[in-house]
Amino acid sequence: MCGIVGIVGKGPVNQSLYDALLVLQHRGQDAAGIVTCEGEKLHLRKDNGLVRDVFRTRHMLQLRGNTGLGHVRYPTAGASSSAEAQPFYVNSPYGIVLAHNGNLTNAEDLKRDLFVEDLRHLNTDSDSEILLNVFAHELQIQGKLRIDEQDVFRAVAGVHRRCRGGYAAVAMIPGFGIFGFRDPNGIRPIVYGRRETDEGAEYMIASESVALDTLGFRMIADVAPGEAVFIDVAGNLHTRQCAEQPVLSPCIFEFVYFARPDSIIDNISVHKARSRMGRKLAAKIKREWSDHDIDVVIPVPDTSRTAALQLANALNVGYAEGFIKNRYIGRTFIMPGQKVRKKSVRQKLNAIDLEFRKKSVLLVDDSIVRGTTSQQIIQMARDAGARRVYFASAAPPVRYPNVYGIDMPTANELVAHGRTEAEICRLLGADGLIFQDLDDLIQAVQKKGKSDVDRFDCSVFDGDYVTGDVTQEYLRLLEQQRNDAAKEAKARHSESVIELYNTD
Repeated sequence: MCGIVGIVGKGPVNQSLYDALLVLQHRGQDAAGIVTCEGEKLHLRKDNGLVRDVFRTRHMLQLRGNTGLGHVRYPTAGASSSAEAQPFYVNSPYGIVLAHNGNLTNAEDLKRDLFVEDLRHLNTDSDSEILLNVFAHELQIQGKLRIDEQDVFRAVAGVHRRCRGGYAAVAMIPGFGIFGFRDPNGIRPIVYGRRETDEGAEYMIASESVALDTLGFRMIADVAPGEAVFIDVAGNLHTRQCAEQPVLSPCIFEFVYFARPDSIIDNISVHKARSRMGRKLAAKIKREWSDHDIDVVIPVPDTSRTAALQLANALNVGYAEGFIKNRYIGRTFIMPGQKVRKKSVRQKLNAIDLEFRKKSVLLVDDSIVRGTTSQQIIQMARDAGARRVYFASAAPPVRYPNVYGIDMPTANELVAHGRTEAEICRLLGADGLIFQDLDDLIQAVQKKGKSDVDRFDCSVFDGDYVTGDVTQEYLRLLEQQRNDAAKEAKARHSESVIELYNTD
């Protein structure tokens, strides 16, 4: 999962891009990058690390220009690598820069076609670079010296014909403008907005509406599935539907975990969706466990707070903040490598003994993925003196790998894969375990009559992949490439290369 932003301004955009990336930092903590355009000259800074660490004053001073892109990355495959930090740049045609959020399911076929048929060279293993080169080729074959927005839209239509998977992207052509586009299923989120200045209107395209809000942009709309939005350097906005049969199928896990609660995605408030998740979960507890002995509901910070509070209110039991979070530790779920995740949990959370001692506690989390974090948190509650420790997930069991840009690709590393809920409960060490029902989750997010969503991608829960092209062979190859053992091997290789370089 990554965060993307693009701005066409009337003055320097470097500070606004930086501020937007800070707001989107929750979407990726592995690497960050900004590219700006001054006239027809590009200025680029990108590296591994958090936004605040990648950009120093000297870098910001060099990022001159009134248009630009930004990106925060977390890796869906392999170890951290500055070579795969974004935005990516390709020289021909015209010079194009692109930042991407998502994952292409036919990346290997595209990589072969780009080399054999399009005669293009790739420098990284990132499918973002593949997406950039597909777009560049589709623009180049039009054979024009000077282009307009219609040429861009035709190129995006070519991308939709060739690329499968989930992708939201923002791109820039020097001296021409920026544009954003979304895959025909609208799996990954992307929005655009406008703010007025004394010099005229400025536009932003970003992963989430919260980036618009915090910088004073008024949200215009979500980019529709298959749609492209183009803003030229003069500040003129153009939009076009570029896909033949778009179907709005956003990833439901955005609402469960990834998106900030103050964002609105596809006309759905993330905060309200999580509130409804809590109420739905409480209703299930009342149905199936009416004689519960829960004394207090305690959320696992931060994303489960909204659901946990509503659950406690609906059950008419106490609510308490029992864990204190170290805010200088990143999100454990999006850390590459199981060893790193295991090490970080106790550094990240500390229990307040008074809230647990001699109580029957219901811990509430947004979801359970690998189970490592949940296991340790349950043990922390016991160590703090809890009499009984129950665990609730605001989402159904995650049983299947994600292939659209979330780092849960290996089925065997998912605690719920191939296990019953009773088996999961025993493995986690809880006295009781309850999951949200999938139908209830969909109803909680959808809020009938309030959104234009046709369906949700719930593939991590039900194994139904909305693009219709995910085979068992594809999943097997993905598992070989992206399991924790493969990541650790790649990390060791990267470390040895760095050590050799430093020795030389």
